[in-house]
Amino acid sequence: MIKPNTDYKIDLLQSNSVWEKKTKLRRVLWQCLVKPIYHLIPTKRLYHLRIWMLRAMGATIGRDCLILPRVNILMPWNLVLGDVVVLSHDVCILNFAKVTVKSMSVISQGVHLCTGTHDYEHPHFPLTYEPIVIESENWVASGAFIAPGVTLGRGCVVGAYSVVIKDMPAWMVCAGNPCKPIKRRDIKPTAEPTHDTV
Repeated sequence: MIKPNTDYKIDLLQSNSVWEKKTKLRRVLWQCLVKPIYHLIPTKRLYHLRIWMLRAMGATIGRDCLILPRVNILMPWNLVLGDVVVLSHDVCILNFAKVTVKSMSVISQGVHLCTGTHDYEHPHFPLTYEPIVIESENWVASGAFIAPGVTLGRGCVVGAYSVVIKDMPAWMVCAGNPCKPIKRRDIKPTAEPTHDTV
C-alpha cells in the first residue's frame, strides 16, 4: 500500500468518484460490449447504425443527424442532439453531465466537449462536472475546447482551436484562448430562385 508523504498537500489516495449502481452497469455495458462494435463501423455511409446504437444506450438524437467515424462519447445517456446535427471525425464528448447540441449545428473535427474537471483547491482533488449547452445554428470549428458549464448562444461560431471557458453570446463569431466575441455573425440572404417564363 502506497503511503503519501506527509509533505504533500494533495492526497490522491482519497480521491473517489461515487457513481450510482445503474450508471456503473451502463458504463460497463457501453465500454466493454457496445462501444468496441460502435468504433468498428468504418464509413460515413453506416452512420445510421451508429445512431441506432447510441439511441439503444439512452442517447436522445433527433432526425437527420450525422455522426461520423471516431466520435468518442463517454456516456451516451447524457447526450441530447436536436434535428440535423453533425458530429464530425474525432469529436470527443466527455459527458459526465449532460451535453446538449440543439438543431442545425455542426461540431467539427477534433472538438472536445468536456463536462468534467477537478476541484484543484480540495486536498482530495475530486471530480466535478457541469452540463454543456450548444444552442441551435452553432458552428464549433476544428479543435476547439468547450469547458464544463458553458452555454453557446444561438447562432454562435467558435473559431478553430479556441478554448471556451465561459458562455458565448448569440450570433457572434468568437475565437481565441480564452475565447472572446470578435464580431457579429450576419447571415446573408440567399438569392431568390429563378423561374423560367414560357
